[in-house]
Amino acid sequence: MGVNGVTSTNSAADLYGTYNTTSPKTAEKTETANTNDKNTTGVVYEPSKNTNSASKKPEKVYRQNTALVNKLKADSDARIAQMKSLVEQMISKQGKTLGQADSIWSFLASGDFTVDPATKAQAQKDIAEDGYWGVEQTSSRIVDFATALTGGDPDQIEKMRAAFEKGFKKATGTWGKDLPDISQQTYKAVMEKFDKLAEQANKTVDSDFE
Repeated sequence: MGVNGVTSTNSAADLYGTYNTTSPKTAEKTETANTNDKNTTGVVYEPSKNTNSASKKPEKVYRQNTALVNKLKADSDARIAQMKSLVEQMISKQGKTLGQADSIWSFLASGDFTVDPATKAQAQKDIAEDGYWGVEQTSSRIVDFATALTGGDPDQIEKMRAAFEKGFKKATGTWGKDLPDISQQTYKAVMEKFDKLAEQANKTVDSDFE
């Protein structure tokens, strides 16, 4: 498999910057996570403010997992910088230069280049089933990032899904045509993971009324 597959993961980078706001409702109940607490799950329980309902279950308060958000961003930035450097070295060896920042993606999408053995080997490793840019790892990072941003608030699942779709469309526009097959597979995997989150949230709601 050529380098086209791995570079299509530009979509993952776009997604990290897409879901960066919360609704007023969420903002009222969202607090900054303690970055020193490595065991935080993003969900805490606090007594309900409604003192007239003593039997009511404690209200769930969802906190943004700031430590995880920052970690995922830093890791992604480093990996993307590494990937761009690899591609730029390959291009320079062929006597070609790039003008604007996004032209690297349109250049790769054109397929008008040859891939040297070292670059091809690295790309194949990165997009392998167990690779950093493989379908499973990439889809899991995207969902983990979205969940960390919202503190796991089930009311935000559809907003997270919409943010992902927006990021995917943006990446497709940058690429200039339909993204490679590995990106389509990643899209499907992310949507399935959001479906599972929604299913789990519905089960939790149903159990609260039992």
